[in-house]
Amino acid sequence: MESEISKYLTKSESDYLFFKRPDGSSGKIDTKIFIDALTEFDRVIQIFEDVEIPIGDILGLRNLSAFVGEVYNRAVKKAAGNSLENNPHQDGYPDLLIMDDVGRRTWNKFLSQLHEKEPFSPFSSGGIEVKATCGDLRSGKWFTAKNIAKPIIGQQRLDWVTGYNWKSHHRETNNLIGLIWDFIEKKPTIVAIMYSNNLDEEDWGKTVTPKEGGGRTTSVSIMNKAGIAKMKDGMLAVIDNQYYSTLMLERLRKY
Repeated sequence: MESEISKYLTKSESDYLFFKRPDGSSGKIDTKIFIDALTEFDRVIQIFEDVEIPIGDILGLRNLSAFVGEVYNRAVKKAAGNSLENNPHQDGYPDLLIMDDVGRRTWNKFLSQLHEKEPFSPFSSGGIEVKATCGDLRSGKWFTAKNIAKPIIGQQRLDWVTGYNWKSHHRETNNLIGLIWDFIEKKPTIVAIMYSNNLDEEDWGKTVTPKEGGGRTTSVSIMNKAGIAKMKDGMLAVIDNQYYSTLMLERLRKY
């Protein structure tokens, strides 16, 4: 990229993201907040680069996706000001709590319980969840057969990505911001952002639970093709780079 801070092309024609609350009612928040947050995300990642902290090497690829999502969540909070709060509990759901009149009343009710899980998992007034993915690569056997080195942390992945999906701990996940990221100039960079408030349980695969004695793994459900198609239809922004906007969207067309 020519500049340190990435530029993005807005794809959404809606001024608001609408989200569904657990009680069946709905709320909304300005779409621009989530697009402005992309610039803030890049600024934060650049700080790590400037002080020479190799976050990819430190975290590893699996944890890096979670890190990308969390940095974006914080960037959204900064862009939103008082209209949004980050979920105060690390296991809370959803990630971003919308502070409209309904959300603020609920938030104020639990101000003395910000360190407890129960009021925030789930947050009864709802909000928006965030998941990040860098895509699925071709198999190790494919790289070996082609005599091509499989990309490692810090190396661009797009040429070898076969598709995208997001993972959740349960099949009820909805009101979802889906981030796609890659390494550009060795930095984790968000290359697309999309949203759907129309996901249901059938858009997620069977939940896989950890085996007894299986360590510290958690339950996981992987979004299927129907869910990914819904996410693709809710494209909000893509990076202003023809190589990415062409090849990445080509990968998404199969859904």
